[in-house]
Amino acid sequence: QVQLVESGGGLVQAGGSLRLSCAASGRTFSGYVMGWFRQAPGKEREFVGGITWSGDSVYNADSVKGRFTISRDNAKNTVYLQMNSLKPEDTAVYYCAVDQLPLRLWPTAKNNRIRYWGQGTQVTVSS
Repeated sequence: QVQLVESGGGLVQAGGSLRLSCAASGRTFSGYVMGWFRQAPGKEREFVGGITWSGDSVYNADSVKGRFTISRDNAKNTVYLQMNSLKPEDTAVYYCAVDQLPLRLWPTAKNNRIRYWGQGTQVTVSS
């Protein structure tokens, strides 16, 4: 079965950095988009960023531009989210996701348009 295993979350002070990883397994993911969502208490789910299989297209949300970097290692079926200059408002549960849906449709996609999801990892940024 397909599994997406996330790691790298934790507690960090404002201005610090964390690197999240998400390793996918259970099938061939050639051509799939990989990305990250987050959900904070009392807020709607937010698409943080995504990257195409070839890496030729990358998306990141306005709220994290200049601070977060998404990348992938296809040999490991792994997507990363490097988070720098963290702010308290970045506190959320972060979920990785994988699907064939074109990246341009991810910012507005409903949950049921994305097939595979990780278990979520907590990121807490203290002020």
